Amino acid sequence: MEKIEHIVTENEKNERIDKLISSINGEWSRTQVQQWIKDGYVLVNEKSIKTNYKANINDHISISIPELEELDVVAEEMDLDIYYEDKDVLVVNKPKGMVVHPAPGHTTGTLVNGLMAHCKDLSGINGVMRPGIVHRIDKDTSGLLMVAKNDAAHESLVNQLVEKSVTRKYKAVVHGTIPHDHGTIDAPIGRDPKDRQSMTVVDHGKNAVTHFRVLERFNDFTFIECQLETGRTHQIRVHMKYIGFPLAGDPKYGPKKTIDFGGQVLHAGVLGFIHPRTSEYLEFEAPLPEDFQKLLRTL
Repeated sequence: MEKIEHIVTENEKNERIDKLISSINGEWSRTQVQQWIKDGYVLVNEKSIKTNYKANINDHISISIPELEELDVVAEEMDLDIYYEDKDVLVVNKPKGMVVHPAPGHTTGTLVNGLMAHCKDLSGINGVMRPGIVHRIDKDTSGLLMVAKNDAAHESLVNQLVEKSVTRKYKAVVHGTIPHDHGTIDAPIGRDPKDRQSMTVVDHGKNAVTHFRVLERFNDFTFIECQLETGRTHQIRVHMKYIGFPLAGDPKYGPKKTIDFGGQVLHAGVLGFIHPRTSEYLEFEAPLPEDFQKLLRTL
């Protein structure tokens, strides 16, 4: 374990300890440093401190850099649909049916397994089971995901999600004919107290906002585009059910009698964000998968 010592200078006094330490080495993100502080790898004057500790002149900072934990997730060669890649970020078009990251009892065949074979440099902020993963889409949702290849990029992309500056547009087919051309659903989402495996609109839930517009109406279905302002678990699926137009094919939130699509008819088609290093706005669009297009032709 590498150890680094630092004495606080006049210019550094009153600086937050996590900010100060991340400035010592440009490769360390504040999120990473905060985790080190919580795990006891950072001492000030031989004592543990909190992340908001303000440095005093001549404070003696000791940083024990933990060894990187070896991933026990197996790299698997996959034919990934990469839309963009540089040394900081990667954008991939995930097919329907693929799980994003491993979980206990499900450690192979995921997007992360494929990413690990594709590139060795992925951010470590989310731990050994989710390297590089900044945000997720459900197993049976297809579409675009951004992946961080280092911790600085990861932190930038997460901050953009928090600040609601990432563009995320989805195409979906829902049950029923939506009468109005567009709308906004502003309803908090949390765990369903009656079913812990599901999410629902609850008073004490987290703020959740979905904007939608109608693209085409059919006899018993509507083709829509949704734009996420927030990114809660199952947000579009929960919100559309909440207003009475659940996603077609959705086994969890849809009606029992729904179309046989092998999951919800939902595609993350547009993804836009500010590049962590260049500050350039990048936007990508993935066309509807063939089975989605076939369903629209059928309807």
